[in-house]
Amino acid sequence: MAYTAMKDQLRLELDEIREAGTYKHERAILTPQSAHVATAGPGGGTARVLNFCANNYLGLADHPAIIAAAKDALYERGFGMASVRFICGTQDLHLQLERAVSRFLGTEGTILFSSCFDANGGVFESLFGAQDAIISDELNHASLIDGIRLSKAARLRYRNADLDDLRARLEQTRELNDGAGARRTIIVTDGVFSMDGYLAPLPGICDLADEFGALVLVDDSHAVGFLGEHGAGTPEHFGVSDRVDLYTGTFGKALGGASGGYVSGRGEIIELLRQRARPYLFSNSLAPSIVAATLKALELVAGSRELRARLMRNAAQFRTRMAEEGFELLPGEHAIVPVMFGDARRAAQMADAMLAQGVYVTAFSYPVVPKDRARIRVQLSAAHSEDDVETAVQAFVTARTAIGKC
Repeated sequence: MAYTAMKDQLRLELDEIREAGTYKHERAILTPQSAHVATAGPGGGTARVLNFCANNYLGLADHPAIIAAAKDALYERGFGMASVRFICGTQDLHLQLERAVSRFLGTEGTILFSSCFDANGGVFESLFGAQDAIISDELNHASLIDGIRLSKAARLRYRNADLDDLRARLEQTRELNDGAGARRTIIVTDGVFSMDGYLAPLPGICDLADEFGALVLVDDSHAVGFLGEHGAGTPEHFGVSDRVDLYTGTFGKALGGASGGYVSGRGEIIELLRQRARPYLFSNSLAPSIVAATLKALELVAGSRELRARLMRNAAQFRTRMAEEGFELLPGEHAIVPVMFGDARRAAQMADAMLAQGVYVTAFSYPVVPKDRARIRVQLSAAHSEDDVETAVQAFVTARTAIGKC
């Protein structure tokens, strides 16, 4: 059989991944997503643990009002649409959610996708061709990288958050098309870089965009819902909302933690995406229960100032206490707090030792992060108490003692 040789090759690759200590195990959770969850144990039992590795920033994933909205929509609007949007897959709920996202972000229009990965996969091919240029931060999310690859535009990459290097790439676009310059140029960045917790320098990016006549796209998946005065994300946080042309984001993190994504921005761009974006034209509509629950999540976020403040207090407490205990952290202000270990095996050992103490964290290593930059990415939630945060710190201390001082 043709597969026999491939099977042996794949087994060898898998063995190499295990030997390197980078094999990724999936642990089953037996409860709703929350700050405290039950997980399946190796012997078939269960363990109640503190969860510090979810994107559940505002603690809304198990909110009773969101669950109730999903239940109501399930009974009133059905399980799924069994169609794409332009055939017969659009309910009034989808239109309501698009309008709600536009109001929340202050944009002219919004288009829904089944995920932010699909949103990023549909935007570039639809809008940018061989005469255009796309300039991307080197640490952008994989979905942006893959989406940009689908376009025939010139692709340039600048060093992470390096405005001088971005300027150099913008200068390069002036030489394209035999010196005529790019027809359209867009600067693409994550609002928050998910493995590091760094915020993109959006004011400087927007200044350069204005200088060179470029558009700006921000994937704000790790900020929408809780950064900014009203939770509208990194552009609001930096006061540049009206200078960002396109937002992409997800409903699968702070906004209820389910699924679904969007592109939001200039009206004509959104209208064209409805006509050309392949993941939109050829994928089923979001399920009504998810749409209704996300509408409720946006309603809750509008009144969640205390949740946002609690999240930031938890992040500050964790950063302060971990620094006091001598751990190496990447600097920042976000609720993503990377604890650095360098060695992939040591990071994995730390995560295992902490789980044995009832604190659930995940080790990240190559190829998710660069080689020799392995880490445990701790993610704080508004659902965590001060005692929960201190428990996590003490689990790090105990685990470090158990496996040897890092």
